[in-house]
Amino acid sequence: MFDLGRPATNADPFPEFARLRESDPVHWSPAMKAWIVTRYADVKRVVLDGKAISADRLTPFFRSNPEYQTGRIENLVRYLGHWMVFRDPPDHTRLRRLFNKVFTPTAVAALLPNIEEIVALLIDGMQAKARAGAPVDFIADFAYPLPATVIMDMLGVPRADLARVKVWSDDIALFIGTAQVAGNKYLRAEEGARAMAAYFRDLVDARGREPACDMISSLVAARDEREALSADEVIATCILLLFAGHETTTNLIGNGVYYSLRHRDQWERLTSGEAVEPAVEEWLRYDGPSGALARVAAQDLDLGGRAIRKGQRVFAFMNSANRDPEAFVDPDRFDLGRAENPHLTFGHGIHFCLGAPLARLEGQVTARRLAERLPRLALAGGPPDWHDSLILRGVKALPVTLD
Repeated sequence: MFDLGRPATNADPFPEFARLRESDPVHWSPAMKAWIVTRYADVKRVVLDGKAISADRLTPFFRSNPEYQTGRIENLVRYLGHWMVFRDPPDHTRLRRLFNKVFTPTAVAALLPNIEEIVALLIDGMQAKARAGAPVDFIADFAYPLPATVIMDMLGVPRADLARVKVWSDDIALFIGTAQVAGNKYLRAEEGARAMAAYFRDLVDARGREPACDMISSLVAARDEREALSADEVIATCILLLFAGHETTTNLIGNGVYYSLRHRDQWERLTSGEAVEPAVEEWLRYDGPSGALARVAAQDLDLGGRAIRKGQRVFAFMNSANRDPEAFVDPDRFDLGRAENPHLTFGHGIHFCLGAPLARLEGQVTARRLAERLPRLALAGGPPDWHDSLILRGVKALPVTLD
């Protein structure tokens, strides 16, 4: 029985994924009360089938949740319900079209100098800690602050507020995909959503009075157009950008560096000057930052020979699909020079991740500058602890030595 709530399975789910792909690729998990989809072709179908399989998994959850029925998770409902990742057309189409106007390839490319500056400062900081004899945690000292600072700068959020933002984001993450039911996780997530919404409401109001050169101002401007974003939609989009814009990229960078250092021959390929673009694609594939996509059956359907009923949850595990031997040659080999790499980490179709170009850019700058400046970077300590999450796949901490 597949259950990521078991620590051993969560630490290394790939043997279980292989077993399921072979013997039960569309598997009902009583522990998770959901269908587990593991083969590449089936995962791709789940992602693409917007008619029979809905991205709106929040509405049925909220309706059945006692905390919702007593009005205790009002802000989770109010703001996360506006996230485009949980919306189906036509709402998704409208939100994405407006968001495309502010999150353009040109806007992402213009971020390169700032990303380079932040990476340099963070490497300087790790070196200073090491010289002082202090332990260096690659997650806390680099992989988290890099994407968080980048997205805060994009939005126009003061960097000094990073610590507060992390507390709220960690609380919301409890709701997004923890494998186990932890005490008051819904109430903690509600508090995180309430605090972050109040924070962004003040910023949105300020940009309405006095626009600046930042993404919040652009979203406020989009709000005033014909297909207007409501005030709640602007605030919800800010929360989504800040949450998704750093949580997943932290995991991309943390996981990628962990496996690169664990496979020392691959790290040496980076330090020898090999191209970083295919390396980052392998970071994305091998043990990607988003373990699964959660969906809900909008109607009865057949998937992989199994009868899925309307209203049942479906978890499409991209991290299993990305190790499917039907789609990849020698899929369990970590190869930073892999040529053919059609991974599904960013999704597919209308819900393809809008932040993919930015995540790739941050990963590429990270790989290049770490290899140049810290060629003797190495793991310190034993195997890392992984976050207890179905959706967000990453290590909690990654102690390293620099020399």
